[in-house]
Amino acid sequence: MQKKILLIEDEKNIARFIELELMHERFIVTTCYDGRDGLEKALEETFDCLLIDVMLPGLNGVEVCRRVRAKSDVPIILLTARDAIMDRVAGLDAGADDYIVKPFAIEELLARIRSILRRVNKSETKEELIQVRELIIDTASYEVTFEGKKLELTKTEYDLLKLLCENKNRVCTRELILESVWGYQSEVETNVVDVYIRHLRTKLKTEKSPYIETVRGVGYVVRE
Repeated sequence: MQKKILLIEDEKNIARFIELELMHERFIVTTCYDGRDGLEKALEETFDCLLIDVMLPGLNGVEVCRRVRAKSDVPIILLTARDAIMDRVAGLDAGADDYIVKPFAIEELLARIRSILRRVNKSETKEELIQVRELIIDTASYEVTFEGKKLELTKTEYDLLKLLCENKNRVCTRELILESVWGYQSEVETNVVDVYIRHLRTKLKTEKSPYIETVRGVGYVVRE
């Protein structure tokens, strides 16, 4: 089945180029050139992935991402000309699953999209329960409960937590996490991992020993 992608990009030449490349790869593409129009379309219809430019008229891409994420766990990739760390963090904090800095090679964007769609498919087909203390991950229903209550997670938060819990008591390096969760390796983007670990720690607050521990200079581990 062909996958549906919503592209929200105000620069029409760039939008048309991306649209044609995606169509060549057999994606069904819907394009919007304004943040508010894009948000409306994202909430009205069902898509397999959203590509959102950060600098949009009407409503900026980070805000579009935040509002979509409040109602949907659809995978989101931000397209941005900004390469400052705080701009990236703002997008990830808003709920984006990934980001790519302009100018980028179209092959890299396609690889990011394929990676994110593989993660979705993998989560939907594998059936099992993973439990660590009072944390339970039901991979069949894509639900997580913590201390008896349902935990609301984004797709990336879910994949990261699942990876750590599947490898409980074993340290996962940042490089392993990037490869397993984001589907690519990088020497400079490991701060993405740190941002999402912070998100998970906030949602897994407990009066008992913390679920996620930092192993300095190496990575992270979930203890039984």
